[in-house]
Amino acid sequence: MSDERKWFLGVDGGQSSTVAVIGDENGAVRGVGKGGPCNHVSTAEARERFLSAAGGAVRAAEEAAGCIGVRYEAACFGLSGGPHDKEALAMEIAPAHHYLMTTDAHVALTGATGGEPGIIAVAGTGSIAYGRNAAGQTARAGGWGYAIGDEGGAFDIVRQALRAALRFEEGWGPATHLRDVLLLATGARDTHDLVHRFYTQEYPKARIASYGPLVDETARQGDPVAREILMTSAQALATFVAAVRRQIFHRGEPVDVSYAGGVFGSHMLLERFRLIVELESEGRVHPPKLGPAAGALIDAYRLAGIHAHPHDSLGHLRGHKHAED
Repeated sequence: MSDERKWFLGVDGGQSSTVAVIGDENGAVRGVGKGGPCNHVSTAEARERFLSAAGGAVRAAEEAAGCIGVRYEAACFGLSGGPHDKEALAMEIAPAHHYLMTTDAHVALTGATGGEPGIIAVAGTGSIAYGRNAAGQTARAGGWGYAIGDEGGAFDIVRQALRAALRFEEGWGPATHLRDVLLLATGARDTHDLVHRFYTQEYPKARIASYGPLVDETARQGDPVAREILMTSAQALATFVAAVRRQIFHRGEPVDVSYAGGVFGSHMLLERFRLIVELESEGRVHPPKLGPAAGALIDAYRLAGIHAHPHDSLGHLRGHKHAED
């Protein structure tokens, strides 16, 4: 293709996968690529993983778009954990005239609302709520990582399930099928064996979080402990949304609230979240219009002064944020 064409890049880099989307100057999506997680760059090995994951996703998108090696008019990277330690690597991956380096929550909100004001709750491996009002003011709640927070995220849900299984096995907690479910899924001898496994490198956060759907399945089969874990998680996520709303929206002001992340694949949790948000605030909960990678692409267009919404006939950009993120 001619080098005179203008190309735009949006990248959503999360804790378990990365998605890159390339669009042309007319707002048409020309290429989509996927890679692995790219949330940490604290060591040389981690930096190589970032370059492989994000770079691989961008290269795959470029191959699909037929624009390998192009210099982008604008590129937006929405990165888990924030962009402050990844900017130089991102610029190395994708040369561009203009850059926006931001968080994955920021691009998730842009995609979910189509660039309009609102709030998004993101619950994948971790959790956060992020909002932006009509004046461009932003606010967040949560998103402090698995050791301190991330309430309502998949890792936290599995952690709560394991705690419940431990209490049951040791005789000081209510009976729950979560114990048998987790042992069957992992092949552990007992819950204490499972605890030790979860502390090893064989069980990174994303792998532990991947057991989250088992909690939902157990709850749907009538287990009251599993159900309570989902209800508590929904409450935590709704609380994050309420905190963001109070920071940047006026009392009584209608606010669009959306959601992203694999945790919201639980119908039980989602409906509880929706009920709490719509009862306790002026929020109207709706599914995301577009995914985070599309949101990053919208932000890239805006960076260049173009108000375009990506149109994608293949539907790559719609639906929820990827399963764990």
